[in-house]
Amino acid sequence: MNIKFSKKSLPTSDSHVVFVYSDKELSDSAAKIDKVTDGLVSRAMDVGHFEGKFGQIIELVAPVNLDINRVLVVGLGKEASLDQVKTQKIGGKIMARLIASGDETLSIAVDVPKKANISGAEFAAHLGYGIRLRRYRFDKYFTKQEESKKPSVIGVDIMCTASANVKKMFEELDRIADGVILARDLVTEPGNVIYPESYAEKIKELSDLGIDVEILTEDEMEELGMGSLLSVGQGSACESHLVVMHWNGSENDDEPPVAFVGKGVTFDTGGISLKPGAGMEDMKFDMGGSAAVVGAMKALAGRNAKVNAIGVVGLVENMPSSTAQRPGDVVTSMSGQTIEVINTDAEGRLVLADALWYTQDRFKPKFMIDLATLTGAIMVALGQEYAGIFSNNDELCENLIRAGKDVDELVWRMPMSKGFDKLVDSKIADMKNVGGKYGGSITAAQFLQRYVNDVPWVHIDIAGTAWRTEASDIAAPGATGYGVRLLDQLVRDNYED
Repeated sequence: MNIKFSKKSLPTSDSHVVFVYSDKELSDSAAKIDKVTDGLVSRAMDVGHFEGKFGQIIELVAPVNLDINRVLVVGLGKEASLDQVKTQKIGGKIMARLIASGDETLSIAVDVPKKANISGAEFAAHLGYGIRLRRYRFDKYFTKQEESKKPSVIGVDIMCTASANVKKMFEELDRIADGVILARDLVTEPGNVIYPESYAEKIKELSDLGIDVEILTEDEMEELGMGSLLSVGQGSACESHLVVMHWNGSENDDEPPVAFVGKGVTFDTGGISLKPGAGMEDMKFDMGGSAAVVGAMKALAGRNAKVNAIGVVGLVENMPSSTAQRPGDVVTSMSGQTIEVINTDAEGRLVLADALWYTQDRFKPKFMIDLATLTGAIMVALGQEYAGIFSNNDELCENLIRAGKDVDELVWRMPMSKGFDKLVDSKIADMKNVGGKYGGSITAAQFLQRYVNDVPWVHIDIAGTAWRTEASDIAAPGATGYGVRLLDQLVRDNYED
């Protein structure tokens, strides 16, 4: 889809969008369309009980005196409350309404807000950003599809007097969207397409953006002592990998990097502790944490972020077989600490244990943030509205919470304590990989904390936010790409030169 910005005053597209504020206050462009159509907008608002509330939409088909198919009148609510996130959501709502309309071209009339804390250029750019994110569809495997369900919109013209400024602003947002869309693609691909080897090869494509990519083999990981990570994949015919991505964007080559670590279980059967069959097909997205890291690295490189960043993802497939690890096995991690495997379906923390230790030991980062679809328990606590975060550092946590609010990828800090930590002590090894019936998300985080030493660290459990069965304002049902925008905003706000 092509999104462009122009200074046109009247539409020449199939569909056209104008805005109305609360209390039926027409924007200048809406008033212009109302006049051209002999009051059609005003009459439709009266008949349709349209008040201009945020997200309200009425559709005027075949409007008089205009050679277009339809006009969408979209409510923005109170002008003073407009911000970047709300603007993105409006863009998403517009695209959701028109994506399968049959219309190929769309124009949107943007007036400079007079009372909002957002400029006309910002409004236009973030409107386009929301449109691009909501336009996403993963339909590559359809061989037959009803015409009424096919996405039809291929061109969007955002009509804005600040078009010169907005293009530069949108270009940066577009690069972030590239990262989000990559993450969505990776999560949505089936396990027979994205498995450790193919995933690693896909990540190598980031080299085109200037990211240095290293791929560690099983032999190399064995030499490093990564017995915890390797134990998860030992039942699979697919070789496990650890992939390291380097982005050196800081003007100071010696500046310590920020580090992101992702769980990349490309398919999770549960291993010997086999999951129930119902819904197991969804376990292709158990690599959502790694996809967020890969997408974030693409976003940082795409917009040429002035930061040194490391992305590390552990890629494994958790399968049951005669070679799979058993409940009761004891494995030795890269740190030298031993782990009693109580449940082979608590495998993500075994992958992250070695990935976190490797990252802090090799790169000495400013901080580490790991992302993982780690526990169903976090969904019991927070549903799908928030990701749970666990941390040893208040400042890093506060920065992340603030970034989450800025991009509407919300996080909620969960407790950690010595009492919870004791629950992962084992009677025959240094620790066990599950902590009991209660507080499952917390005990998982306590397990991970044993592999970070004193490095500032946040664990983000994205089990509830990586995939949604219902659409949001900026994402169709399915993979959300959660975490890409969050990490990018954190870096943008706090860690760039």
